[in-house]
Amino acid sequence: MTLSLFDEDHGVVVGANEWLASQACVLRGRVLAQADDILSAIESITTAAPFRHLVTPGGTTMSVAMSNCGALGWVSDRRGYRYSPHDPLSGQRWPAMPDSFQHLARQAAEAAGFPSFQPDACLINRYEPGTRLTLHQDRDEQDYGHPIVSVSLGMPAVFLFGGLTRNERPARIPLYHGDVVVWGGVDRLRFHGVAPLKAASHPRLGAVRLNLTFRRAA
Repeated sequence: MTLSLFDEDHGVVVGANEWLASQACVLRGRVLAQADDILSAIESITTAAPFRHLVTPGGTTMSVAMSNCGALGWVSDRRGYRYSPHDPLSGQRWPAMPDSFQHLARQAAEAAGFPSFQPDACLINRYEPGTRLTLHQDRDEQDYGHPIVSVSLGMPAVFLFGGLTRNERPARIPLYHGDVVVWGGVDRLRFHGVAPLKAASHPRLGAVRLNLTFRRAA
């Protein structure tokens, strides 16, 4: 697939590294060429481990629907946030992470300055209009020395990228189909989230945004 330098839908430079902080950047259009293959893999994964709305320790049901693949999956219930090797709905291990997912996560991390990234968890989030993800830090992993790699597919979204304290006003970063965000190092524990999605339609996914978040959990 040949990519235009500029994406006609939103005018950003495809393939550019857009730096958000010293060790955080958006890789514009990074996975456009692989998007159909990624979506096919997601369909297979979520057939085995369907999307579900998790409950927070405080009893709130999350608006984002999610699933996982890899050796570990992120789960939440009244007992807390944690990683588990088993899907609590089925009692079975999470579907294996496709080799293609491992490859794209490693390549994106390396492009952002984090070589040798080996994710063992891939969170798959499903957003619809009105869905949001409140500001939070990713603190359930054992070693913060590994980056986070986040892939956007489908509807556009506004990524909120804040500071190391919750009260710092976050930057609002538009994300589009095929974009990848990577953050780590001194920026690894920045607060981040997703603003409520506005109604829109993507040619491939309709009124849906899918997000893959790769992490090294253990």
